[in-house]
Amino acid sequence: MNTTSSSFVVVTCHGSYHSPEPYQPFLAALQENGIEAYCPQLPSSDLRKMNVGDVSKPDYDREPPPNGYPQPADDAKVVREILDNLIIKSNKHVLLLGHSSGAFTATMVAVPELQAKSRKANGAEGGIIGIFYECGFLIPMGESVHSFFQPKDGSPAVIPPYCQFHKRGLDGVASTKDGAKYFFNGLDEVTANRYEETLTASPVFKTVMDNDPYVAIPCAYLVTEGDLALPSAYQESMIKMQADRPGANFSVYRCPAGHSPHLTWTGGLVSAVQEFAQKAHDIGIKSKIDVLLGEIHA
Repeated sequence: MNTTSSSFVVVTCHGSYHSPEPYQPFLAALQENGIEAYCPQLPSSDLRKMNVGDVSKPDYDREPPPNGYPQPADDAKVVREILDNLIIKSNKHVLLLGHSSGAFTATMVAVPELQAKSRKANGAEGGIIGIFYECGFLIPMGESVHSFFQPKDGSPAVIPPYCQFHKRGLDGVASTKDGAKYFFNGLDEVTANRYEETLTASPVFKTVMDNDPYVAIPCAYLVTEGDLALPSAYQESMIKMQADRPGANFSVYRCPAGHSPHLTWTGGLVSAVQEFAQKAHDIGIKSKIDVLLGEIHA
């Protein structure tokens, strides 16, 4: 696989409160480098699915939708449909990119039957070659985003400084406050404020992680050293939790950006993605050779 051409596809899972709009410059940069790229709107931050009335003037105090607020499990269904089209129907190689809480979705959908290594072993082409985490949440098996980040001793919930809950509290949705500061630092004020206006809302994420690709496929993590939403110390601790496990293959990149390197470090992110895709491909080739050598010596 020559990763300088359109030999792999990037599927981005965006973060909470987001729409695909802030990711468009990154998608365009990937496409300029011959890389097919997607970033679907995920239900968990889609106001149209939250029963807030007029989405241009959302009322966050309204009752939840009849079937409850959308969760990461619903996000996974959207991404899975794209992966089925790319992998099952078209035999393409895919690199998943998970930004912030979107990392949970990327992890959840990287199931064994879609991984390139598993498909190759079954005589099929294409598949997920790896996951690139962009200042993402690395949630272990058996945990949800909420359970992982909240105190386990019954003490009051920790509310991030950019979250604003409403009438229903943790049973409702949170909108954002100071979004330009926490999500878009590093941009000029006008641009940061423009992207802040695209932010939506999010329910508390209670979907439990039921997939563990951290040791099954190559993973990369971009640490954002200027991050105000998810400080780099938290990122480093999550990396260590997964990268120190036997069999894990984590590549770690670092940049000075805040929480949106896809906007403030776009070229660097594209280069890191290309480099990691090549590395993931090389690891896959080595694994195939090791299997063949094992069969020869058996």
